[in-house]
Amino acid sequence: MSLVLDRITLTYPDGDGRLTALDDVSLTVPKGTLTAVVGPSGSGKSSLLAVAATLIGPDSGRVVVDGTDTAGLDRAELTSLRRTRIGIVFQQANLLPSLTAAEQLQVMAHLDGRSPRSALPRALELLDAVGLHDQAHRRPHQLSGGQRQRINIARALMNDPTVLLVDEPTSALDHERGAAVLELITELTHRRATATVLVTHDRTHLTAVDQIAEVHDGRLVVPSAAA
Repeated sequence: MSLVLDRITLTYPDGDGRLTALDDVSLTVPKGTLTAVVGPSGSGKSSLLAVAATLIGPDSGRVVVDGTDTAGLDRAELTSLRRTRIGIVFQQANLLPSLTAAEQLQVMAHLDGRSPRSALPRALELLDAVGLHDQAHRRPHQLSGGQRQRINIARALMNDPTVLLVDEPTSALDHERGAAVLELITELTHRRATATVLVTHDRTHLTAVDQIAEVHDGRLVVPSAAA
């Protein structure tokens, strides 16, 4: 199993007390499968994703990434884990305006200590995988919203992660482009055998996911197989 959340509880300070964001949540996402996490605003979806990404440490419970229990890792080790094994697709693409599509991906290799030049073939391969090989030399202002989100996805895959975490990828897209992005995420999950978690409020295009987990008031409803 590539991603396991085991009895996760997360609280935040709230006046004189604590607010429970996640309450005894467990979730297993096998390699090569896509789990959609759905629920109303404020239900705990974003907190779940942040814990899975090791950006926030839980009050209790375990996060296991590709067989590694993250509880015993220090800050530097967690940073290394995120860089090498976890790909994160943020809600907004946040591309660097001065860089081309290919350079957006090459930066990830540079952060991992590799030469951007040597990473160019990998960057072009991923741009081809998301249907943007012919846009490699274009900058963000020359691309559509859907194209920028595809680059965002390709960038998250640059260091060949085992876990892919995707936050509301269709929120800024129209229906047609949103459907295309979700189809792409599903295809890449199976082709590259990532354990993918997709946080979304839109249930419209979830027929192809492997399981759906519903979060309500910090509690996770037992995942069910997608229709």
